[in-house]
Amino acid sequence: MTAARLELDGELTIPWAAEQHERVLRFLGEGPDLELSLAGVTDMDTTGLQLLLLARQEARRRDVRLRLTDHSPAVRDVLAVAWLDEDLEAVS
Repeated sequence: MTAARLELDGELTIPWAAEQHERVLRFLGEGPDLELSLAGVTDMDTTGLQLLLLARQEARRRDVRLRLTDHSPAVRDVLAVAWLDEDLEAVS
């Protein structure tokens, strides 16, 4: 079975948090095997980081396999600063 895929693009920052949050939660309902591509993320702050952590937590709660893929430089930078680069490199 092929994983359903959602491609996030643009900013994962405070002004866009609510919109992206709703998209991700709806996407998690498409489980059980999901892929969240972060290649198009141009900017990310701690709000974006919280969104990724929430997605991981919610996927586990729903017993959904979630993989984060194609980390953009903006995503990699924030994960490295938060010391979560290995933890959120690939979420299952």
